[in-house]
Amino acid sequence: MTNIRRFLLTGFLVAGLTSIVAAKDISILNVSYDPTREFYVDFNEAFSKHWKEKTGDTVSVKQSHGGSGKQGRAIIDGLEADVATLALAYDVDALHEKGGLIPADWQKRLPNNSSPYTSTVVFLVRKGNPKGIKDWADLARDGVSVITANPKTSGGARWNYLAAYGWALRQPGGSDATARQYLAKLFKNVPVRDTGARGSTLTFAQRGIGDVLIAWENEAILAVKEFGEGKFELVSPSVSILAEPPVTVVDKVAKRRGTEVVAKGYLDYLYSDEGQEIAAKNHFRPRSTAVLAKHASDFTKLQLFTIGEVFGGWTKAQKEHFADGGSYDEINKP
Repeated sequence: MTNIRRFLLTGFLVAGLTSIVAAKDISILNVSYDPTREFYVDFNEAFSKHWKEKTGDTVSVKQSHGGSGKQGRAIIDGLEADVATLALAYDVDALHEKGGLIPADWQKRLPNNSSPYTSTVVFLVRKGNPKGIKDWADLARDGVSVITANPKTSGGARWNYLAAYGWALRQPGGSDATARQYLAKLFKNVPVRDTGARGSTLTFAQRGIGDVLIAWENEAILAVKEFGEGKFELVSPSVSILAEPPVTVVDKVAKRRGTEVVAKGYLDYLYSDEGQEIAAKNHFRPRSTAVLAKHASDFTKLQLFTIGEVFGGWTKAQKEHFADGGSYDEINKP
């Protein structure tokens, strides 16, 4: 064997051994809210394959799901989340304000205020819509049983509440006083208030309680497909809210665990074409206009307002409606 061939062979062997040694097994935890379970099962598989091809490292992603507010508090209390993908910005803000786990400007780190997909609030009714549910006004009628989660623990339920409140404000003569009167009637019709959105879906679909479920759009579509096409119908109200679930790296945890690079890559991949396609497949509205256009027929066109337009953002909405003594507590007084 010539010296040149021996040199080349040795170089290839060293390079191969270096590659083998450098490859790592990495585990990260995504702490999320209730209705993202199926989405992240699909997304995690795609991301692990992508990261393996890009870096050679093997990544396993563990999932934790529950009511968004409850999940945020669990992270603050010590649940070691590398990334948080919660239902609303207020719950992520708390990771900075109460836990010191992320910077104050976390929303500026990713496009669309760190919200890679959106959803909205719709109704799910039983086959034939026996109670004739068409719009928000019908939820406050006598004899209509409504299922929604507890806004104190569920981010999805807070979106539901604000969607209903925003509709009431838009009615002729609408004001905070009339909106609260409407919400009081609506919540008198709620027999069960689960801690999370998925619990409410199971109460309605599996336990057979209620005439109408107020739900995330993706959750309602999934329920129709999972529990039988002929059992339920989706009803879109005349107006609803644009729900923008945010995501963030939990910096303090990721830095301590040495997962900062992969955690950032994980969230970046949500904005990729493949990530956006997986979001659409799981009935979330993708941010990519091109991907959304491909799936336009999957989503109902309806009038949407934002939380900023009607409520001045999540900080103000949380204080006025869901903090102790806010409108939610007010309407539930005996």
